[in-house]
Amino acid sequence: MSNLLSLKNVSKEYSGNKVLKDINIELNKGEILALIGENGAGKSTLMNILFGMPVIHSTGGFDGKIELEGQEVNVKSPHAAMELGIGMVHQEFMLIPGFTITENIKLNREITKPNIVSTVLGKRLESLDKKKMNEDARKALDVLDMDIDEFLPVAGLPVGHMQFIEIAREIDKTGIKILVFDEPTAVLAETEAKNLLNAIKKLAQKGIGIIFISHRLDEIVDVADKVTVLRDGEHVATKDIKDTSTVEIAQLMVGRKITIERSGKSDKNISDETILSINNLNVAMPGERVKGINLDVKKGEIVGIGGLAGQGKLGLANGLMGIYPSSGEVTFNGQKLSLNDPKAAIKSGLAFVSEDRKGVGLLLDESIEENIAFSAMQIHNDFLIELGPLKFKDSGKIRSHGKKMIADLDIRCTSSLQKAGSLSGGNQQKVCVARALTLNPTLLLVSEPTRGIDIGAKKLVLDLLKKLNEEYGMTIVMTSSELAELRSICDRIVIVCEGKVEGVLAPDAEDAQFGLMMSGSQRHVEGSEA
Repeated sequence: MSNLLSLKNVSKEYSGNKVLKDINIELNKGEILALIGENGAGKSTLMNILFGMPVIHSTGGFDGKIELEGQEVNVKSPHAAMELGIGMVHQEFMLIPGFTITENIKLNREITKPNIVSTVLGKRLESLDKKKMNEDARKALDVLDMDIDEFLPVAGLPVGHMQFIEIAREIDKTGIKILVFDEPTAVLAETEAKNLLNAIKKLAQKGIGIIFISHRLDEIVDVADKVTVLRDGEHVATKDIKDTSTVEIAQLMVGRKITIERSGKSDKNISDETILSINNLNVAMPGERVKGINLDVKKGEIVGIGGLAGQGKLGLANGLMGIYPSSGEVTFNGQKLSLNDPKAAIKSGLAFVSEDRKGVGLLLDESIEENIAFSAMQIHNDFLIELGPLKFKDSGKIRSHGKKMIADLDIRCTSSLQKAGSLSGGNQQKVCVARALTLNPTLLLVSEPTRGIDIGAKKLVLDLLKKLNEEYGMTIVMTSSELAELRSICDRIVIVCEGKVEGVLAPDAEDAQFGLMMSGSQRHVEGSEA
């Protein structure tokens, strides 16, 4: 393999704080290098340097050098990175909803053809060659085995599809030498993730060098040739995949032994009382429609909701919280729940940690402490000082509560005044959990609580959910694409397929049972639900 990229002694500091210390990385043509590390380990900063992001150059640049095919390069901007053949697929989508899939794939690289006006007034007025653009888009989508029409608008598509469109856009670029994937499977269910990993292998076979940032250790072992581990801005190790294991990678990454295994009390006190009863719930959530779900949840249990992307598992919590139009009958805590009314849902004692932390979860331009207190302030009038008819924010109470939550949830930040939008993905997710807990709910709905979070933070979030359940008796309904996580803390797992409950399994049920049920291959006999 010939050398493609070398990062030599790369260091970076932000206002005296060294976030990268002498990092050395080598990537060969056609090689897949996995880059792994906890939140705040320096992965994003390293990629920002490789892409010449403004945040690097506006804060004094970096030390060290980047070599591409043996030549030192100066990557001053993302545009310069693209010119050099470096592409990136981001974890947070950068698509234009009103455009079609083709228009998004060909954005800023449109193909045009002459028309009567352009022959007189010049190339800028040429028409779009939609046929050629659609053909290019189709080719890129086919590499990903994506069976979707290229002329469809992006708005309303499931997140899994959007991820593939982001990748198709990069594949379509000519002259791509290096592709960086930032948590590409975070939003995908297992089957979609498998397709994607196969596509990544195909791209590597074409000689493209791949940097694959992921927290899913089994994927790294499956797809990568070698793995580089960062911890606290330092290069801990680079190992050939054949010489390591998921357990060793996890230990290197967090500096302590971490596995997500089932543990805890086997004699859990689950009451016979039904706290939540859902009857024929329908939810019109685009790409995650619910088509008549029936489900009872007992007080004090952790119920997992699993299933493939696009089958309706995410629609359940979004419907109960009134975020998408819903119909059906829901009884919660002995009272009929008013659907399509988010405020009523929260007042009744439900709280929700959304899978969409940027769109629904956070006020990105506000401080961490304001984010944590916001819902309780709005709904319960907490954190307010009342003087007659006037209400003022109790800044001292907001700050002390914010600090307590930051400590309890190990939110990595400079202070409680830091803006939520500047936190890493995993820490943003913890702020969302903190805000939900501040409502002091009777039942907590959590969707994809560990999406885009490293294994150390995953364990922290899962342990926190378990603690809330076991020590404080909180009932939890947790939706996740990661079966291992559901199995690690849930008392039972409900599989949703085609918008309905396909069946209910014990966490220690065989893999094959889960697989058959998720794919709808094993139609569950009515009445045999656990």
